[in-house]
Amino acid sequence: MKADVIIVGGGLMGLSTALHLGLRGIKAIVLEKQSPGRHASGVNAGGLRQLNRHVAEIPLTVAAAEIWKNIHDLVDDDCDVVLNGQVRVAETEDELETLQTRVDMLQAHGYQHESIIDKEMLYKLVPRLVEGCVGALYNPDDGFARPFHTTTAFRNKAIALGAQIHNGVEVESIEDSHDGWKVATNQGIFRAPTLVNCAGAWANRFAAMFGESVPLTAKAPMLMVTERLPPFLDVVVGAVGHKLSFKQMQNGTVVIGGAHLAQLDFKTEQTRINVADLKTSAQTVTQLFPHMAPVRIVRTWAGIEGFMPDNLPVIGSSAKADGVFHAFGFSAHGFQLSPIVGRIMSELILDGKTTLPIETFDIRRFQVSQS
Repeated sequence: MKADVIIVGGGLMGLSTALHLGLRGIKAIVLEKQSPGRHASGVNAGGLRQLNRHVAEIPLTVAAAEIWKNIHDLVDDDCDVVLNGQVRVAETEDELETLQTRVDMLQAHGYQHESIIDKEMLYKLVPRLVEGCVGALYNPDDGFARPFHTTTAFRNKAIALGAQIHNGVEVESIEDSHDGWKVATNQGIFRAPTLVNCAGAWANRFAAMFGESVPLTAKAPMLMVTERLPPFLDVVVGAVGHKLSFKQMQNGTVVIGGAHLAQLDFKTEQTRINVADLKTSAQTVTQLFPHMAPVRIVRTWAGIEGFMPDNLPVIGSSAKADGVFHAFGFSAHGFQLSPIVGRIMSELILDGKTTLPIETFDIRRFQVSQS
């Protein structure tokens, strides 16, 4: 089967790339080893976060934020987006000083999207927060969406624009043939002049097929979901001194994350919840929100994600193979970037360049360090 572009990986990055190519008349084939949203894209916290990003990611995250504000225009679906803001709580003056240092650094770079709020404003935003906190870092435009709903919306729009999604496809080999790339799979041969590696936690395997060794590590961040509660929180809450992501969804449940990891058997793609670390997350929640102590946890899960040692993604062209592009290694914070990364990939493929700065994300940064 022939296509204009083959995309390996049917998560949000792959689907967004297929969608943006479709907007420009290019029909892509997406090869997904299971089904879209099975791992990182469908089972994450759905964070739409500009707050506390690495400075290299800020141009991308600011551009992505503008897309999320009008996501229906892109995917014909609102993706259950809620943009009520996000705070990163300081419990001490030292923590607040750390946040102020960050704001000063961002302003020196010309960015104004993060600001310090005092404790009066903090408690207006988060009235059930434990007493004694002194302020917070704040972005009023952050929020969240529903991950699986969002992945489905991107999938449906990509298909409407001509993309073909093939599920259950295991890539066995990739060869440079006389008419482009030949991808051999358990479901036959696929051919295209252009190949995009959006394979998430498995992306290093495909990069290696082009002689590009990258230190990608698969991990499984855990999340907890509570029983439904009366509304008490509009903003997303994090904290300087704790691993925490805390939000109340539209249905009243509270989703609790914080970068604690499940046990992962990558060979079988199975995860096992780490109860001890979940207990730590629960203790953090009750420390900051004492009223949560009697609340029941009704569900836990962990999705497999790809992490880079510097926590920055790989975005750009292959260093060793013409017609090959990479978008992977988003290290558990790629959800918000997905619509802009898809646009960037389409620009690189069709125009040979992008208008956004992506030099920091070049795959060559690892090859240089290993030489």
